[in-house]
Amino acid sequence: MQRMIDVSDEVRAEIGDDEADRLLQGVTAPDRYDCTSCRAPGDVTQDPTATVLFVGEETAVLAFAHSRCIPSQVVEVAEEQLQGAVRSIGATAPHAASVPAPSAPAAPAAAPVAPAASGQPAVLGVTCGLVLCKGGEFPGVPRAALVVEPTGPIGRPGTAVGEDAFGELLMEHGFQLVADVDQPPGQLPGWSVLMAMGQLHAVLQPSPGGGTNAWWQAHQPLQVTDAWRSAASQQAQVMMLAAPAGSIGRQPREDLLRSALDNAARRGLLLGAVLPLAGT
Repeated sequence: MQRMIDVSDEVRAEIGDDEADRLLQGVTAPDRYDCTSCRAPGDVTQDPTATVLFVGEETAVLAFAHSRCIPSQVVEVAEEQLQGAVRSIGATAPHAASVPAPSAPAAPAAAPVAPAASGQPAVLGVTCGLVLCKGGEFPGVPRAALVVEPTGPIGRPGTAVGEDAFGELLMEHGFQLVADVDQPPGQLPGWSVLMAMGQLHAVLQPSPGGGTNAWWQAHQPLQVTDAWRSAASQQAQVMMLAAPAGSIGRQPREDLLRSALDNAARRGLLLGAVLPLAGT
């Protein structure tokens, strides 16, 4: 019976061609699994399935996920978190397997949304914070939010240096203007926020060829507070708010961050969307 398993070049490079071929042939892959992202059951004979390799300093775990949830990829995590995950997986469901860790795992690279006007890759600053909204699905409850602001203007290819099209580019992707932070924006189909082993890894967007790719990806997995992770997990979503360079700034406290967001919204510079949480 045909098995719909995807092994990315990145995963293949880490586990080797022989192991990758055995996975594709179904020799070492289970027929059924619990998706490492959404936790729902999956079946490699019915669901397009992605292989996800979690890599620590001494241990690596190969897990499986619905391809619609996350693409096949290598995810670097702290060794102590991975050891805890191995114990948890072994006690609950046999949908992952330990494999020898590579000697020098590569850290994920940043993935900008668009080139800067100068032609250099744009650098996106990402801040995790809790934002209280009076409306929406969770009124009066702190919501997990990602605040995204470039360090400089982001222009379209071929435009003059200093010309900023960040807001326009986001709107073309489906993000909405946020006039009032108390009223959260709507959901954006196909996009998601990738968490793995309790750390923030990426913001994923739909790929033209199907599946997803990284709109933004952390150089190294980002630690988040327990309160942020708890809110994101309980609500199964993250509110992403973004504004052009210089609109929000680096704020040391959440009350100052909220004030900066309110100011950007009043000036018509704040965009946003609610994205489902992929992973835990």
